[in-house]
Amino acid sequence: MLKRVFVAPDPGRARLRFAVRAVLGIGLAVVVCGLAGHSLVGAVTGGLAALLALFTVTDATVRGQAVTTVLLPLVGLPVLAAAAELHDHPVARDLTFLAVVGAGVYARRWGPRGHSLGVFAFMTFFVAQFLQATPRQLPELYAAVLLSLLTAAAVRFGLWCYERRLPPAPVPAPPGGTGLARVTTRQAIQATAGAGFALVVGQLVSGHRWYWAVGATWWIFVNTTSRGETLVRGFRRVLGTVIGIGLGLLVAVPLNGAGIPTAVLLAVCVFGIFYTAAVSYSWMMLCVTVLAELLYGLLGVLDPALLALRLAETGVGALGAVLAVLLVLPVTTHTVTDAWIQRALRCVHAATAEAAARLAGDETADPASRVAELEQLLGRVRLSVAPLVHPLNPMPARKRRARRVLALLDDCAREIRGLAAVAADPEASHDARLAAACWRVEAAVEALTGGTDITAPAEQPTVSDPALAHLHGLERALAELAQPLRTPSGSRLVGA
Repeated sequence: MLKRVFVAPDPGRARLRFAVRAVLGIGLAVVVCGLAGHSLVGAVTGGLAALLALFTVTDATVRGQAVTTVLLPLVGLPVLAAAAELHDHPVARDLTFLAVVGAGVYARRWGPRGHSLGVFAFMTFFVAQFLQATPRQLPELYAAVLLSLLTAAAVRFGLWCYERRLPPAPVPAPPGGTGLARVTTRQAIQATAGAGFALVVGQLVSGHRWYWAVGATWWIFVNTTSRGETLVRGFRRVLGTVIGIGLGLLVAVPLNGAGIPTAVLLAVCVFGIFYTAAVSYSWMMLCVTVLAELLYGLLGVLDPALLALRLAETGVGALGAVLAVLLVLPVTTHTVTDAWIQRALRCVHAATAEAAARLAGDETADPASRVAELEQLLGRVRLSVAPLVHPLNPMPARKRRARRVLALLDDCAREIRGLAAVAADPEASHDARLAAACWRVEAAVEALTGGTDITAPAEQPTVSDPALAHLHGLERALAELAQPLRTPSGSRLVGA
């Protein structure tokens, strides 16, 4: 865990800037709420709204991010009103909460914007339970949410919009399909079923903190697609929560809500959430757990018994997620891994074709955009293969095969990056050998995605042309991929 966070690469200091801006935006939102005269409950609500706006909005363009941010209150405020109005009607409240869970997950079919709005809707309902919001508090909570979103937007799009200097990041579209063949539809049903289990059992454990169990189930489903991904994420959530509770006993409980040190530690936790999210879910959950404990300290209700209850409710939520993905319309790791690997290979095909066209003199060809897309797709491949390479995976042969696939795909990406760099050189030229090598690469990708055999390339002599060198390296990597990508039967990609 330590290595993944502190040794993980951070190209362009993107994670560092992301985290520092979050601390600035959320801290400023809380200060503005305080200056506006809001109570502690209003300031906490505003701070969480700012956190969600800065964390969950991930559209590819700055304009898209701004549009999604504007839409957040249109989704969140009605949900907040429903949660507060149903405070004294538990049956209606619970059914509404489950409906928000299902709709929030189903909204992922519309890409990053749907995902952001779904998360904001769920968390708005969750925060209302966390703060025990009532209808008379709604005007203050509305004002705090709107004021904090405006402040966060001013920091993100005005004060420090570093994304304007970066090319738009390609965002892989979610897997398609119709009806129950669509992964987001199946996940919406799974999440609702798991949340229903967590809600019922969580209320048996605690009539006041049951929403922790529902929250655990929800967040285990976020950014996962397959059964294996969800199981690994559940394990990491429990691990992060356990370590966070241990830290809470050492730090948050002794502080007992003391103002200045609690504020400093809250800032550290916010930084940790944003900085570690991309590399370690366990570390992120550790920071989330400590942040929640510090907030309970400010509210004056933190004690060791509450921390034990949080662990129990997290376990209930994780169990609900596990039962849902195993028993309700399961999506296998094989299905998802196969789809993402094939999309990555088709991207290799497209990048090779773009590079060849650019080397042939076509100024409109853009292999760089394909390289960026390939990096995003490989990120999804690594996420889907994570259950297969997890230390707790009891099948060593499958683990070795999955690691080999990842290594060879990384080799492909490295050669594609080199090829794109050569193609960007105005002095680079096209010849018959280059055309033949590009054709062989494209044929190899078609063979891999089509399930036919690949002929291993003959040994290539050392060439002085760097484009040819990258193509020969890519050709060798694709040929080597043929063996681990297929099971012993020779017909399927790495499976669950």
